[in-house]
Amino acid sequence: MALAIVLIILLLGSVLFHFLSPWYYTPLASNWIMVDHITRTTIVVTGLVFIVVSLFLAYCVARFRHRDGSQAAYEPENKKLEAWLSILTGVGVAALLAPGLFAWAKIVDVPKDAQAVEALGRQWNWMFRFPGKDGVLGATDPRFVSDSNPFGIDPNDPKGQDDILVASSELHLPVGVPRQMMLRSLDVLHDFSVPQFRIKMDLVPGLVTRYWFTPTTAGTFDLNCQELCGIAHFTMHGLIVVEDEAAFQAWLSSYPTFAQASAHPVGDAAAGASLFAVCSACHGQRAEGNPALHAPKLSGQADWYLVRQLKNFKSGARGTDEHDINGRTMAPMAATLPDDDAIANVVAYIKTLPDQPAPSTLTANLDNGRSLYSNCSTCHGEEGRGILSTNAPRLAGMSDWYLASQLDNFRHGVRGRNPKDPYGPQMSSMAQMLTAEHAAADLAGYVNSLR
Repeated sequence: MALAIVLIILLLGSVLFHFLSPWYYTPLASNWIMVDHITRTTIVVTGLVFIVVSLFLAYCVARFRHRDGSQAAYEPENKKLEAWLSILTGVGVAALLAPGLFAWAKIVDVPKDAQAVEALGRQWNWMFRFPGKDGVLGATDPRFVSDSNPFGIDPNDPKGQDDILVASSELHLPVGVPRQMMLRSLDVLHDFSVPQFRIKMDLVPGLVTRYWFTPTTAGTFDLNCQELCGIAHFTMHGLIVVEDEAAFQAWLSSYPTFAQASAHPVGDAAAGASLFAVCSACHGQRAEGNPALHAPKLSGQADWYLVRQLKNFKSGARGTDEHDINGRTMAPMAATLPDDDAIANVVAYIKTLPDQPAPSTLTANLDNGRSLYSNCSTCHGEEGRGILSTNAPRLAGMSDWYLASQLDNFRHGVRGRNPKDPYGPQMSSMAQMLTAEHAAADLAGYVNSLR
């Protein structure tokens, strides 16, 4: 009898928790209220079944509890009961699944007026592509995928030349405009999920999955990957900003077309030599770095990473935090490079300088550093050479003191929190694992030992 009472108490507690819980749906911000209706229907039906089964179980425990002198009846089979249970269960499951199948059919049946936008997922960030003035996305093919063309856009397709490429995990959409989401993955399974829109779908390598929705509420919403996609899965998130048409067009115009991105300037090392004269005052004549001036080694670093950081300093994505003393010093120096051509030139000159590994400056526990680096190697490579596809720069042979200081900056929010830096939040999340006092120094010291 005591067990029956406990079962009833658990039942009452579960029902009360459902009605009194502060956690419920996120506010609906799209046209898919049908999904909410189906979810509520499922909760009501399964909730009633839960109540009936729990009460029946409590009744059976009380009614057929052990009594002295009583003997249980043994009935191994009851074909009539089994048949009724199978029929009722089958009907119930079908009734629950059918509304969802109808909703799914509507979600993937894209209307003709829905404007396309492509979401490209890869470990561990998002990128987006919009059609240009022709309103049509250009053709893609995996054989065209490269570091400079991650979407794999066919360079011979004229329809793709005006496609607008958004190299950011922040997607803007105009309110009230139907959108067709075309989802692609470059590596493993990912999942595009926005709870407020009531939509989620997998990104499958080699396929294009799609659905549509209409944003109905202006605001900022979280974009999450809800498919376990590797060690940094927890960092693969983004934002969707729903705004008026004018603000959307202003945002979209800030990104280049495929033709513009393909025509990036080729650096002139000779012209970059004079520009580097300003940099050499801190970083050294051969860009070997100078710890006394808090200037890291630049020679040997990947050109794409140097370009990105110079642009970050110029745009304010880096070097604006009041606690980043050295970054605030670098920001005005980057401003002396007037345009992308100047940045390309100075980086081209740095590439011509000899690459000598930076000397070790830290006292480090290399065994502990090796253990910590096992997580970092997924992005930066086993030998710390860097991997562009994961937006991870070279670490081996670079300034160990600088790496340790930047890890601390990422961990304490000094770096990586600026909304203009799409890759910083991922590194900030990873740096949170370095909780021990000397963890950053041990990790940097081990990386410095890689050659």
